[in-house]
Amino acid sequence: MDVTPQQPLRYAVGLPNRREYADPGLLRELATLAEQSGWDGFFLWDGQVAEHPDEHVTDSWTALAAIAADTERLRLGVMVNVLALKQPAEVARATVALDMLSGGRLIFGAGLGSSAAEFRALGHDPDPRVRAEKLDEALHVLDGLWTGGPFTFEGRWFTVTDQTFQPVSPQRPRIPVWIAGTWPARRPMRRASQWDGVFPTRAGVGHTQMMPPADLEDVVSYVSAQRGGRHGPFDVVMEGQTSGVRSDTDAAVVAPYRTSGLTWWVEKLGWFRGPVELVSSRIRSGPPVPRDAATPSASTR
Repeated sequence: MDVTPQQPLRYAVGLPNRREYADPGLLRELATLAEQSGWDGFFLWDGQVAEHPDEHVTDSWTALAAIAADTERLRLGVMVNVLALKQPAEVARATVALDMLSGGRLIFGAGLGSSAAEFRALGHDPDPRVRAEKLDEALHVLDGLWTGGPFTFEGRWFTVTDQTFQPVSPQRPRIPVWIAGTWPARRPMRRASQWDGVFPTRAGVGHTQMMPPADLEDVVSYVSAQRGGRHGPFDVVMEGQTSGVRSDTDAAVVAPYRTSGLTWWVEKLGWFRGPVELVSSRIRSGPPVPRDAATPSASTR
């Protein structure tokens, strides 16, 4: 697997799409600030259901379309899409449109979904086994439709009959797909090994905590073994928190994760990190790189 400590480490801002961040205008402002401040990526959550009656939630895809028009180099994505709640054909159309708008900067994150209550509220079976079946089928449908060639699929949950979706993504061979999962569960990691990246969390780790570097190293080792002889780029992505006060101190927080195989650090921001003004300040201070290091630039694939 092409994941080594020498692989370039990239840095993204990760934000909710709820509460005060349900304002698409605010998200546009923060994305522009992130690009100006040297970040490589800008990722939003995919919540669909309010956790209480007064909570605001926005559509992350619509916000990202505006952000794509406002920015030039940030990699963009919804981290992560709860595909079991959606029609994959609609997602295929939306993702290609956004990838075209952004000039090939989209990364597609997908996962089982962490909230069973969200499934129940929208009339879907919350059983993790059902959600896993739907996720795997939806990923297969997306991959087939993204090719732009004739595609037919008949599964338990989704059916596509002789469809050709055009246009296709400007990225080759396709929009990169990162799969999220909670370690130490193995099935999500095996799923990730079939795609372009793994986005692990750790059971029992809260909003303002980080998994130990040794756990990330275990994830990388396991996924690497599952990939076998597959070649090509593969990303290891993790959310974490740094202060933005001292770049060298922040870089020291990230360093052991990089040694464990990390390729994308996602600065996890939101109401749990303080008011919007403090979050904006953290974005403005830039990614957690050593003071003497060159500011990274967003990559293209």
